[in-house]
Formats: sequence, structure tokens, C-alpha cells
Amino acid sequence: MQVRTRGIRTTVAALAAAAGVAAVAVPAAAATAPAAGTPRFLEPAELPPHPTSPWYAGPVTAGQPDPLPVCVGEALPSIASHRSYWTEYDTNAQQITVVERSEQRAKDFAALLRKDIAGCAEKLMEQDPDITATQKNYGRLNVEEGAHVYGLHTASAWGSSDIGLLSVGRDGRTVTVVLWGQMGNFQHAQVSDFKATTVTAVNKLY
Repeated sequence: MQVRTRGIRTTVAALAAAAGVAAVAVPAAAATAPAAGTPRFLEPAELPPHPTSPWYAGPVTAGQPDPLPVCVGEALPSIASHRSYWTEYDTNAQQITVVERSEQRAKDFAALLRKDIAGCAEKLMEQDPDITATQKNYGRLNVEEGAHVYGLHTASAWGSSDIGLLSVGRDGRTVTVVLWGQMGNFQHAQVSDFKATTVTAVNKLY
């Protein structure tokens, strides 16, 4: 995927695409299974279906993603783990999971992530006046301790238009974030499919 930059990287599509190049796609089977008792990550087939391409996945990797994802990146601790996903046609995704020391810490962390997402569009426009950002709250999902789904659209003065979906979910002391992005606008957002993906992600945490 071609990543547009001007001052800051502004889209979920760009920041979820650290591995998002079809030329370096590797089969999902190459990823090492997590050890027993650790959170499980989404498999490529569990992501919103792409009409013309399979999903590919990198390995589950300890630490913060590089680059940090939009909206939630600044809050991520070093104990995070992440996995990146991509298709052959400019659609990318990422899952980030954090296991906190207690359920209360996980509850507080999930609340912080939701707060950061709620102010994300405004913050992006403050950081780059050439960006117009709008967002939607798609509500709460009744899974484990709950999950929330959001949409973010960014358009630039130089013509780019990108749509991203973000979710924050919690199971006990574990919090997971799922991001999906591609070129387009809210009409191109696969909200129902992404909600199903989020439910799967939270159910797989343990």
C-alpha cells in the first residue's frame, strides 16, 4: 500500500499497514501459535471478507507496533503484543492485545483507549490543517466485558480519502484493539463484518 504522509500519518489504513505489502505476503500458517494461557489472535479468515483477495497475516509480535497506530498508539504500553494483516488491494488490519496486572487496570486502560478514540478526529485536524477527519460511534457489543466499535474517515487537501474502523474490547484483565482500514469513505466501511470480527477477537482472548 502506498502510504501518504504530510506532517503526520493520519489514517488507520496507513498505520495498520506495517506489513501491508502483497509482495511480502506470507501464509498465515507461518505464524507461531501462542503458548497455552496467552491470548489468541485473529486468523486471516476471521477478518471482514475482501471481495477479490485473501487476507494474509504476519506473526504475533511482542511489543508496540511500529509505527504506532492512529488514535490509540500513544496509550499502548511496552507489554503489548500485536499482529498485522493485509490483502493484495490496499486493505489492512491490525490487532493489539495487552494483558494487565489486574481486572481494574484493564478496565481503566480500555476506558482510556475509548477516550483517545473519541477525541481522535479533532486531534488529527489540530496536528495537520490539511486533514479533514470525521468519526462515528457504532456502539457497544455485548461480548465478555464488552466491546465498542468506532469509524474514522480522513480526507486530505491533496485528494486522499481513507476509512478506518476501530474497536476496543475486554475480557477480564485483557484488552484488545482491532483496526481495519482501506481507501474510501463511510459508505465503504464493512461495519457489520467488523463487528463480527471484534466479537471473535474478544472471545478468543482466552
